Amino acid sequence: MAGVSSESLAAALEQLEPRLTTAELPLAEELFVILGLLDGNAGLRRALTDPARDGKDKAALLSRLVTGKVSAAAEATAADLAAARWRSARDIGDALEVLAGTTAVAVAERQGGTAGLDALEEQLFEFCQIVGSSHELQRALDEPQASAESKTSLAFRLVPNAGEAAKLLIRQAVTAPRGLKPAELVNSFIELVAKRQQRWIAHVSVTRPLTAEQSNRLQTGLNNLYGRELTLNVSIEPDLIGGIRVVVGDEILDGSTVSRLSELRRRLAS
Repeated sequence: MAGVSSESLAAALEQLEPRLTTAELPLAEELFVILGLLDGNAGLRRALTDPARDGKDKAALLSRLVTGKVSAAAEATAADLAAARWRSARDIGDALEVLAGTTAVAVAERQGGTAGLDALEEQLFEFCQIVGSSHELQRALDEPQASAESKTSLAFRLVPNAGEAAKLLIRQAVTAPRGLKPAELVNSFIELVAKRQQRWIAHVSVTRPLTAEQSNRLQTGLNNLYGRELTLNVSIEPDLIGGIRVVVGDEILDGSTVSRLSELRRRLAS
């Protein structure tokens, strides 16, 4: 995904984030259901990605199809996507898949923090390892004549200790891989977990090594700033302008965010 589609996905992820603070797994399930609707209707995909069509009109079209069938949050998320611009008809489905996967990952994060994300990653990775080591399993999960129920049952037997978020993502991968091998799609979900894990890591660049006291103060300041227990990854960059740069997830705090860094600098200096 590139160009305008990449920009639309980034905007959709930003719009989704506030909903993730209270989201439960049913939201991810509903987004996958809407994805199935799109994948099964080429005409609908073309209508929703027609560059000549007004965004509000496209959003209204999708809303009419799903109203009463999914939650308001799922409808709003899908409508946001429909209103955006897409380079190809395939891209809107790929974006919805990312949003659904991100929602499932965020639920694991909200329920278990870093431990929840680590557990989800391990469970998905275990599935990929087991499937990757057996051609027989790969054939069974790829068999077009096998029912969704039988594939799901087999997949769950491979990872009996998987949590609910992992089960949802694995079930989606084996029943609707969308042209990929199931393990390939699960690997893409693992990438979403890794991206979410970056929200818990503060990559800190400073001009000189921090003392233990400075490090503790920086840790406290960042934890308070982001409202979570971050892991600090500190590197030394003698030529760094401004003395300090902090990267947490997609957010960069540097000389352009003086107001937020001033408190951290004060803590380090005191």
